[in-house]
Amino acid sequence: MRAFTYVLTFLISLSAAAQPVLSGGVLKPEQANMDVRHYTVAFTVDPAQQSIDGYTLIDVVLAQPTTTILFDLLNNLTVSKVWVNNKEQSFTHENDLIKITLPVALAGKVAVKIQFGGKPRVAVRAPWDGGFQWAKDSTGHDFISITCQGEGAKIFFPCKDHPSDEPNEGADLIITVPKGLVVAGPGLLQKTTTKKNSSTYHWKTNYTINNYSILFNIGRYKVVSKPYTTVNGNQVPIVFYVLEEHADKAAHHLEIFERTIKMQEKYFGEYPWVKEKIGIAETPHLGMEHQTLNAYGNKFKYVKVGGQDFDWLMHHEFGHEWWGNKVTGKDWGDMWVQEGICTFGDVLYVREAEGEDAYIKRMQDIARGTQNKKPVVLGTNINSDEAYHGDIYGKGAFFMHTLRYVLGDDVFFPALKKFATNERYTYSNLVTTDDVEQFFSRESGRELKPLFDFYLRTVQKLEIGVTRTGDTTYLVKLQNYAGTLPLEIGTSEGKTRKMIDQKGITVASRSLPLIDERTYYLKRVIYE
Repeated sequence: MRAFTYVLTFLISLSAAAQPVLSGGVLKPEQANMDVRHYTVAFTVDPAQQSIDGYTLIDVVLAQPTTTILFDLLNNLTVSKVWVNNKEQSFTHENDLIKITLPVALAGKVAVKIQFGGKPRVAVRAPWDGGFQWAKDSTGHDFISITCQGEGAKIFFPCKDHPSDEPNEGADLIITVPKGLVVAGPGLLQKTTTKKNSSTYHWKTNYTINNYSILFNIGRYKVVSKPYTTVNGNQVPIVFYVLEEHADKAAHHLEIFERTIKMQEKYFGEYPWVKEKIGIAETPHLGMEHQTLNAYGNKFKYVKVGGQDFDWLMHHEFGHEWWGNKVTGKDWGDMWVQEGICTFGDVLYVREAEGEDAYIKRMQDIARGTQNKKPVVLGTNINSDEAYHGDIYGKGAFFMHTLRYVLGDDVFFPALKKFATNERYTYSNLVTTDDVEQFFSRESGRELKPLFDFYLRTVQKLEIGVTRTGDTTYLVKLQNYAGTLPLEIGTSEGKTRKMIDQKGITVASRSLPLIDERTYYLKRVIYE
């Protein structure tokens, strides 16, 4: 159980990190007109100079004719040339925006190639304050990683930096590094070309992918893999890009990883990227979710859960393959969907390994750690900094715990898996908080919007009044919630689940009733 003390501290600390480079916010009209279909990112990495040099090819569809195309790229990188449909075009690169001015308005399919280079942003405190991390392993070899969830991929290649648009046809990464280093990337490795002093790795994913997952890690890696059969019977390799110096740890680590995979599949459905790989890569920072290649830097520090070794960080980041990568919020304001439900999945591992009582204890810990300083959902058109605070993790997870209690396991768990496997809410189809609420309302046959609004859009706690009305009778009622909710009430005769509203119900007990003793709600009980 010690692992979950660590994870709570880790997750809450994320909110304290300063992120001067932001992603999302109000979508610019020139970018709202543009649907990104595919990225090809190709460049050479020079560890000695800590620089990159190459190009990005972006396939887009323009909804309406326009003479202006707009991409994001930090100004510490230099753009040298721009082509649109193979014709060189004029451009400006100011305020972290590449503005391409066309002589004739274009609409429909357009291919844009941007040549650029320079020294990309360096991570101050990866992964919380992202960028390139130019490190060395213990043997002195280059060990390089990228993190950019909050900042967006514009820190190292031109892109439309907004969570509402993912490249529907995937991405290619063609990365050249000094010979002897290995590049690990998303999707499948197409080929490796080695020349006298360099090696080029071509990675390709055909799946839609968020732009902060279009990245790579570099190291003196050994590739250790094992086959895995998914819950639906499909074969997909588990691939670990482990530093050569840690290769002897890989086999046991993959055994732990396989338990994590099976548990996530049980609750959320088949691993989402079965046509590619289940991947992890060692990194010099603690960890981060990246589609088919999660970053792992927990240094094989295991704890015991259910009597077996467990890696909390790997489990959490892998959960984002469903919540964040497969199910993706359309706006940073809906970030709790990926972080909160993913954190809920962390606690489900406890439930699987140690039982319901251990799960309840962990949820009680999360309830005590909830800060309630601002709502989990702050609105729309929210940038990454505004949306990012500790309660999107813990309170988001606890809300799923509350929803489970309100609906009951027979409704909740099948609905949760159905949501994660429904094409309407996955891959290219991005989601909002309202989508989640409306889905669970339909599946349960209950109007859940008041509950979602109360716990996600306010900082209120449920207030429950207990008023003594006789020697052995008490009135129990909701005081600040207009709907009806189930409530566990402990009396001298035992525990019972009752439906409660603002009118309340009378219960008989020779002792003071105990309200929601197992903590299914963030609440305040008022005895009178």
